[in-house]
Amino acid sequence: MSEAAANDDAQKPLLSTLLHEGVYRIVMQRPERMNALSQEMMSALSDELTKAEADPNVRVVLLGAEGKVFCAGHDLKELTAARAESDGGKETYQVIMRQCSDLMQQIVRHPKPVIAVVTGVATAAGCQLVASCDLAIATDTVTFCTPGVNIGLFCSTPMVALSRNVAPKQAMEMLLTGESIDASTAKDFGLINRIVPGDYLEQVVQKYAEVIASKSAKTLKIGKEAFYRQLEMPLTEAYDFAAETMVENMMAKDAEEGISAFLQKRKPEWTDT
Repeated sequence: MSEAAANDDAQKPLLSTLLHEGVYRIVMQRPERMNALSQEMMSALSDELTKAEADPNVRVVLLGAEGKVFCAGHDLKELTAARAESDGGKETYQVIMRQCSDLMQQIVRHPKPVIAVVTGVATAAGCQLVASCDLAIATDTVTFCTPGVNIGLFCSTPMVALSRNVAPKQAMEMLLTGESIDASTAKDFGLINRIVPGDYLEQVVQKYAEVIASKSAKTLKIGKEAFYRQLEMPLTEAYDFAAETMVENMMAKDAEEGISAFLQKRKPEWTDT
């Protein structure tokens, strides 16, 4: 890369964003760094997710990336540089891993659906990023892996998101071997929802986003939060919690409007309350 090109890359924003008809697109645009989750990149993603949460015009978030790599995980150059610190990098590593964990939890706890649009390879914490999103749509040429074991660093934090989406033996297969799986296998494992030829990706993603954006934001917020909370509960506790959630939801104005619209055979008019 020429010095001029390097300077251009340094000045280019880490992310591009676009809000259109309730759909907020966040695109990582550091393909030359394989869209690695540097501290700077994680901060930028967190800031945009916070903005999306606060903006009532945002109903769905799409998370994508430029280039052949969706996200290569942590920035290994950043991690290696920290070894020169007096403590061997321990404090920096603690900060980075905590920041990454907070980002993944921010996605899970976000009140609006977050959809990963995967057009490139997703490895390690990049695979974790895909698993943390509510839905994931991928092109038919992408691959996924948690290769930390190959470099002496078990993918322990990616394991958390992976094990909550993929059956235990499939998750362990990925974690223990470090080998890549193709899109078809990722779908079989439960890591992604849909596989789409690249030429049709935009059409399918747009359809997904529009369908979800047409729902009551209040209902989606209640439902998404309840979904992840009940997953961690024993069966009886989960049903008790879900029943309370249904009562709360029934008391919402949008539930009253939605039921009335259904009975009257008309389109509901959501107020998101």
